[in-house]
Amino acid sequence: MAASAGPEIERLIGLLAKLPGLGPRSARRAALALLKRRDQLLEPLSAALLEAKAKVRACGVCGALDSRDPCQVCSDPERDRTLICVVEEVGALWALERGGAYKGLYHVLGGLLSALDGVGPETLRVRELLARTGEVKEVILALPATVDGQTTAHYLAERLSASGVALTMLARGLPVGGELDWLDDGTIAQALRARRPA
Repeated sequence: MAASAGPEIERLIGLLAKLPGLGPRSARRAALALLKRRDQLLEPLSAALLEAKAKVRACGVCGALDSRDPCQVCSDPERDRTLICVVEEVGALWALERGGAYKGLYHVLGGLLSALDGVGPETLRVRELLARTGEVKEVILALPATVDGQTTAHYLAERLSASGVALTMLARGLPVGGELDWLDDGTIAQALRARRPA
């Protein structure tokens, strides 16, 4: 940063650089845009951050973030209450909602099992998931195709086996519009294993 920048600007840039997808250069550009457009950007952003801090909480039912509890999804009477889609974090829930194809309920685990990171079942919202399976017919595991994601899915399958609910996983394979020569070996192998009649 230039020597003419004060500690307030340095602090703003440093905090912005901690956000996902923003490095030091992007953070500098964002800080400059905010400071140049105080009335249009900086003040509304500051107010929105304070309001989010004061009002947004985790839903007591599913763990999603919302300003009400239960959240908008859990409160929606149009949702299929016999389906629960298990996701790692709220970002995955938002991605599924963007698609608009899923109309059931969700359960946010709050992470994945990871021996290396010291994350065990007691750290995640597994107990809360098991308590919700009373009238549920199917639990969909929408977890990442990583070692930790697969470990978590296997653990949940073992824990849910006695409940009698159907357990499914999201399909994996070729993305729509994907070209074979751009895909990694694991994606191609999974697509071959999950092939279906044409």
